[in-house]
Amino acid sequence: ISEYGIPQISTGDLLRAAVSSGSELGQKAKAAMDAGQLVSDEIVLGMIEERLKEDDAQKGFILDGFPRNLSQAASLDELLAKTGQPLQGALLIDVDFDVLMKRLTGRLSCKNCGAVFNRYTSPPKVENTCDSCGHDELYHRADDNEETIGNRLAVYEENTAPLIGYYDEKGLLKRVNGVGEMEDILNAIKAELATI
Repeated sequence: ISEYGIPQISTGDLLRAAVSSGSELGQKAKAAMDAGQLVSDEIVLGMIEERLKEDDAQKGFILDGFPRNLSQAASLDELLAKTGQPLQGALLIDVDFDVLMKRLTGRLSCKNCGAVFNRYTSPPKVENTCDSCGHDELYHRADDNEETIGNRLAVYEENTAPLIGYYDEKGLLKRVNGVGEMEDILNAIKAELATI
């Protein structure tokens, strides 16, 4: 994130890049993502470990979408201890199920610059045209449908929700209400990050 001079490392982006490459790893990741399942810990942790070795992550980083379960959290703790980069905080952005469903089923992305819109809450000014770069082809991800999202949320409740207690017990958990104006949410996130 440019404001902090450190990279935002999104497991989703790392996985999509692997899928786009058509590699064996990418094919395995695609099968799991299309079914709304989690990609194996071994695959995800390996990708994270490789990414953290890059020069831009040496002064710090923000992990987005990782860890997603207690096993990954324990493995991440081991990895970060080994590299001398201990975790300084975990941010929970609280959003109700119904709001999440609308956000995800309405998501549209620009194929050219990656800008994200939502057909329900923040549509582009001109239909199917990016406000940022003017590209006239927005797309809706195949895995942004109610069935797959429902599966993802069920997996979240079973696997990811326990991380709230895990990081709270370690004194690392920061909470932000993820509903409201984007600028207000961003300011709340910045305020929590400032306490780390």
